[in-house]
Amino acid sequence: MKKSVNTTIRKRICLILALCWMAVIFTFSARSADLSTQDSMSIGILFGRLIVPSFADLNSQMQISFADKIDHPIRKMAHATEYAILGFLLVGSYADADKKRKMTVWIPAVIGSLYAVSDELHQLFVPGRSCEIRDMLIDSCGVVAGTLMGYFIFVYWKNRKIRETGR
Repeated sequence: MKKSVNTTIRKRICLILALCWMAVIFTFSARSADLSTQDSMSIGILFGRLIVPSFADLNSQMQISFADKIDHPIRKMAHATEYAILGFLLVGSYADADKKRKMTVWIPAVIGSLYAVSDELHQLFVPGRSCEIRDMLIDSCGVVAGTLMGYFIFVYWKNRKIRETGR
């Protein structure tokens, strides 16, 4: 079956975006532990300002203490989120009406998970960073979540198009 121009363009754009997003992930992972901690602490303080009503009234030590307490969950959510985005983009670059449904999910999920493993191994060479199996699993879960989200959106659009056009 001949591919539509829109499908080809979508797949190419998603592939380019996925490769760019991989570069963003690599850049985050290449940051030293100190810089990475500063980033997550800044996000923790921002989170406190947005969520805790009297956060601005707290002294700086208490604000830092709050940010420190939520640092670990923020880091793990960041891991899952950045890889969910990657999974979503990989599905967009692979999904096709002619492909088997299982492959539309599994191939992007495997590619994203392998990238997660390579990214953790890369962190072995970054000062103060380490390679954590737990992070590989969190990253892979993020990839699967993004892949499934992308897949369900793809199926929805495909079915909507079939209903509208009758083919």
